[in-house]
Amino acid sequence: MKARAAPRRALATALGIGWLLAGCAALQPPPPAGSLLAGRLSLQLAADGTQPQRAFSGQFELRGDATAGALEVAGPLGATVLQARWADGIYRLDDGRGEQRFDTLEDLSRSLLGEPLPLAALFDWLRQRPWPGAPHRPRPDGRPGFEQLGWIVDLQESAAGLLRAERPAPPALSLRVRLDRGGET
Repeated sequence: MKARAAPRRALATALGIGWLLAGCAALQPPPPAGSLLAGRLSLQLAADGTQPQRAFSGQFELRGDATAGALEVAGPLGATVLQARWADGIYRLDDGRGEQRFDTLEDLSRSLLGEPLPLAALFDWLRQRPWPGAPHRPRPDGRPGFEQLGWIVDLQESAAGLLRAERPAPPALSLRVRLDRGGET
């Protein structure tokens, strides 16, 4: 039973991330077309003694910003597995089992992963810049990127549309995104 639960949880995690990015856009007119970020994402959450290692990957479309937006995540066969929408302080997630509401984007990601993701910052990170809502500093190794919110954001391959972000604090999280559309600064 546990062997089957891990892939389902990984799929749920991936879908949740997609929904988090999609937000509650249905509540308002769609965000401007220029605000679309689309591509492929991969997320790995290290084992922490209470949970095994978890991983997810899939196609995504992220629209809007941290105040009003939407995230859709598709599985390997292209079917939508998660949808998230947010606007006016309402954060909704539909993972195919019904809609859930949350108080914040971080609560939404915590529900999916067991760990919060800095979704508000992700919009800026994918556009190759630090989020203005929190302090940041250059990477100590001098490589392109920055540190923010406990994450190390690697921009070495940003010209190829690749973003890598690592959170070393236990449990360690690793996020990889390859953009097909959007991300221009």
